[in-house]
This record gives sequence, C-alpha cells and structure tokens, in this order.
Amino acid sequence: MGEDFSEFAERFASVEAEVQRVFLGHEDVVHGVLVAILARGHVLLEGVPGVGKTLLVRALGRTLGCSHRRIQFTPDLMPSDVTGSSIYSERRGDFEFRKGPIFTQLLLADEVNRAPAKTQSSMLEAMQERAVTNDGETRVLPEPFFVLATQNPIESAGTYPLPEAQLDRFLFKITITHPSRSVETKLLRSLRDGLAPMDVSRARPVVTSVDVSSLQDLAEKVHVDDRLVDYVVELVAKTRESPLVQVGASPRAAIGLLRTAQVEAAAEGREYAIPDDVKQNAAWVLGHRIILQPDAEIEGTTALDVVRNVLESTPVPGAEAAEAQPE
Repeated sequence: MGEDFSEFAERFASVEAEVQRVFLGHEDVVHGVLVAILARGHVLLEGVPGVGKTLLVRALGRTLGCSHRRIQFTPDLMPSDVTGSSIYSERRGDFEFRKGPIFTQLLLADEVNRAPAKTQSSMLEAMQERAVTNDGETRVLPEPFFVLATQNPIESAGTYPLPEAQLDRFLFKITITHPSRSVETKLLRSLRDGLAPMDVSRARPVVTSVDVSSLQDLAEKVHVDDRLVDYVVELVAKTRESPLVQVGASPRAAIGLLRTAQVEAAAEGREYAIPDDVKQNAAWVLGHRIILQPDAEIEGTTALDVVRNVLESTPVPGAEAAEAQPE
C-alpha cells in the first residue's frame, strides 16, 4: 500500500490526550467520539445532566481546530432556526439567505429530543447529505462536518423520542455515566486548588480542520480483507435473524463497522484492520439500531444483550485473514 499510518496514530493520541486534560475520566468515550469523527460519523451522547456532555464537545472543537456552534433544542424551536431562512433585504430589493447555526464544522445539538419531529427532521438532510436545501437551492455545509447531539434519558415530559430514521443517521450512540469516585475526587481537589480542570479555554488546538479532513481520507485507505468484510456482514445479518429482534441493524450499520474498524487500525499505526477493530465499537454502532420484540423487552432483554450474543456466536476470521496484506 505504501501508506504510513504512524503520523495518524501520533495525531490521534495527541488529540485524545489534550481533550482528556480538560474532560476528566471517560477515556473510552473520548476515544469513541474521536473515532466516529474520523470515520465521518455523527454521535448521540446520552447521559444524565452534569456529566460533561457539552464540555466534551467544546473541548473537541478547540482541540480539532474546527468551528463549533451550539443549538439548544426546545419545543418551540423551528426548522429555520437550525438551517437558516430567506429574509427580504431592502438594500438589495430581494431575498437573501441567512445561514443558520448548522453551517459550522462541529455542531452541538443539545437535548435534541426536546424539539418536535419537524425540527428534528431538519437535521436529516444535513447529517446524511452534508447540505441544506432552501427555496430550491442546495447549500453545501463546511468540511469536515459532524453532529454531536445530547439527550437526557431520565426525563420524558416534554420530549419527542427520536424516530428510527433519525437514530440510524448517528454512527454511535454512547451512554455517559457518572465519573468514578477517583475521578470525581481529582476534579474537586483541582477546583479547590484553583487549577480549573474543566476550563475549555485551557484546551490547545492540536490539529486544524484541514488536518481532520486529511486524517479522514487516510483512514479510508486502511486495508480490509474480504474475510473481514464477510465477518462484518455476518454480524449485521445475525442481528436481523435473532428471534429476540423485531428489526435488525441496517446496511448503514455495516458501513459504520467497517469505517470505524479502519480508524481503529490507523490509530494503532496499522495499515490493515483486524477483527478486534470491528468488535471494538460494535455495541455503539449496533445497539441503537436494533428494535426488540415486545416479549423480549418485557423479559428485560436489551439491545446490547443481543449485540453481545451476536459477537460471541459469530466465528472470528483467523489471524491469517486479519493480517492479510493487499496485493
């Protein structure tokens, strides 16, 4: 192949370290969000209030050198408040388009499930096509572009659950839990000593938005052997065949498993993907795309249980397949 992924691995590690300097704990979450970004994916972060979801997004924006904006989703938010609208200009004597906050590189959609379906759907085209259409004209969004949305799982009053079509457009759904006692202790002691560990302004730009686009392109050059492709297809197919499942994972899930495996390999400095790269993020890729049978839900089965069973029951390609080099 001739590609050197050592620089990719170095930059990936540098961004991770810088974000974790501000966002204490949850190293797996930081790693996962960065993998999703470099796989050109969007992430839904779910967690109770106060665990740092917004802080994580702002720290990533600064560290990646990307423009970033925040939309607070509310029940009265209109689609035009997200995408923008045409306004009559007396100076020009004509309508001109005023861009909405979605015209940025990193968009934080805060409490996305608080907006009605019409407003939620205004993000669908942007997330999939990376463009916005208004008055018959399509406007391309900046590159790179990714959405990090948050939602609170414990409040149902005044919320509008995301439909399956919207959920499927998120590469990952990641649950952020409370930090460990040791992390919380470190946080409080740092605050007591005036070190301000959660101050986003302390995060330094490690790469530029141009670098992010280059890393995305480079990750797609990681070799994936045919037997590993077959493994991905088998995993997704088994989610559809399970008697516990009403609707299994979509083809977009298979694409997500492949793309994230390429990023995981590149982050390790490898030019080829292995089965562990596929399995690494399977729960985050597949979990939110599986709809269980009503009986299974009543019995306490979760989508993650199904993913775990699928991973355990699917034969893994041998080492010779994982390390097979392109001809």
